[in-house]
Amino acid sequence: MVVRKFKRFPVAIPSTLIQRDKLKFSGSVKDLSQKGCRIESVIRPFSGMQLELHLQPPGESTPIMISNAAVRWTGLHGIGLEFLTVSPSQQERLNRILHHLSAKVGSA
Repeated sequence: MVVRKFKRFPVAIPSTLIQRDKLKFSGSVKDLSQKGCRIESVIRPFSGMQLELHLQPPGESTPIMISNAAVRWTGLHGIGLEFLTVSPSQQERLNRILHHLSAKVGSA
């Protein structure tokens, strides 16, 4: 059994994976936590590969930008990313979404 440091929340958030400022791949975030996510995409990266990730939260005009995320696993269920570098302003936006998801789960 995998023990996680941060609670994961099921979501469906459109996203873009960017490799070396050039190659862009669309995806959909399916699980989200404070320090990572599971994403479905056509890209099949290798473990350890580092990517930039843009999350497009519903109702927001600009994406949340994760400037550096590392691929921790790939498989039939998608891609597991760990967020390595997130600016304070982007982390604050991510935290707001997670707080909203936590409140939603708590009231269900």
